[in-house]
Amino acid sequence: MRLRRSDALLIVVCLAQFMVILDISIVNVALPKIHESLGFSDTGLQWVVNAYTLTFAGFLMLAGRATDLLPRRQVFLIGVGLFTAASLGCALADGQGVLIGARAIQGFGAAVISAASLAIVTGNFKEGTERNRALGLWAAMGGIGGSAGVLLGGALTQGFDWPAVFIINVPVGLAVLLGARRVIPREGAVTHERKLDLPGAVLISGGLTAIVYGIVRTDSLGWGSLGVLVPLALGLVLLGLFVLVEGRLAADPLIPLEVFKMPALRAANLIVGLLFAGLFGMWYFVSLFLQEVKGDNALVAGISFLPMTLLVFAGSWTAPNLVARFGVRTTLTIGMSLATLGFLVLATVDASSAYEVAILPGGMLTALGTGWSLVPATIVAVKGVSREQNGLASGVVNTSRLVGGTLGLAVLTTIATSRTNELLGGGTAQLDALTSGYKVAFLIGAGLCFAGAIAAVTLLRGRPEGVPQPA
Repeated sequence: MRLRRSDALLIVVCLAQFMVILDISIVNVALPKIHESLGFSDTGLQWVVNAYTLTFAGFLMLAGRATDLLPRRQVFLIGVGLFTAASLGCALADGQGVLIGARAIQGFGAAVISAASLAIVTGNFKEGTERNRALGLWAAMGGIGGSAGVLLGGALTQGFDWPAVFIINVPVGLAVLLGARRVIPREGAVTHERKLDLPGAVLISGGLTAIVYGIVRTDSLGWGSLGVLVPLALGLVLLGLFVLVEGRLAADPLIPLEVFKMPALRAANLIVGLLFAGLFGMWYFVSLFLQEVKGDNALVAGISFLPMTLLVFAGSWTAPNLVARFGVRTTLTIGMSLATLGFLVLATVDASSAYEVAILPGGMLTALGTGWSLVPATIVAVKGVSREQNGLASGVVNTSRLVGGTLGLAVLTTIATSRTNELLGGGTAQLDALTSGYKVAFLIGAGLCFAGAIAAVTLLRGRPEGVPQPA
């Protein structure tokens, strides 16, 4: 049976989104092999991850606006081409500088793909049930890609060595390119009379990059060091200048500030940021617990994430029906509350706990809650936004997700490490000290998700206009 063109388009853009989110987590289990092969220092190794995250987060807003001012099909194809070529460069890298440079280009390509894919979905599916189901599948890629990366990364690294985690993107990227050329409509730019605001683009990209740079440096420097505080301060200054330029000086602003007057859009982005601040930590600390405390190898640890991956997909698949029946406010509240409960179950873990006692049930509850939260939040974030600003809205929600996750992981890692070191200094056994640090991180994750549930209840008043009523 032949696929409808709209279904084929959705599969292509979702596969591309899956690929870029996958690359956030797939590299983590390959880091020890990369460390050994290319001779990275402990501090230098983190830039294999950070180079990707920095450029991904820093250029999302610019990429989102580009999809409004340029033909979206063209922007998407350029992004996929860059990402695929950079992935090949990573796999062939024979030195530290080459690998980090290729990862930075990968991150830029990922920003373009992520912004363009969401703009293509919102622009090609009618608002209502049809778009909500498409957004459900697109949003599912965020959770599935992150958790599946651990599984796939472990299998590829153990079976083929570290270049395999990058080379896998090449055939996938080529398939996406071929499919996109066939199914994405050839359309002109959504808006023709406006020009790209270069000063605004430089300020927003520079500000976000500086802030994310400061955040990721906390792994090695700590929050009170100049190496963290200076880039954070610089980022805030640049973002302040960006607001001034957009509100007072730019003739064609990159981000018209009136878009942030939409209460539902503000609330949705806050909730997405809180959710991913906890979720990035869950992927990270559960992986560490399984490998460092329980002694599982990378492949076994990856397989342990499979139930969570399946439940993210199941939650995302069923979320549009829940939205149609109960509305985004109720669905979001249920989802964030379920994720809160999942983190609380994870926080009951101790060094002797079996996988099925706390990790499996806690991870499954969090995964289902993620699916039921991310889909309605994405629906709200693009709801009521004009077609000329779909790319802008996609850039905002993607930035909230990635910056929220990066900030959350940095904070949780710092706190967990501090707790572990404190206990080790007091004579606690190493595995018990590690697990206690993870438990604190899980408790904070629960607090973040609970704050998201409260935000859904208080900031999303009633059923947003246009959300389908139950029959």
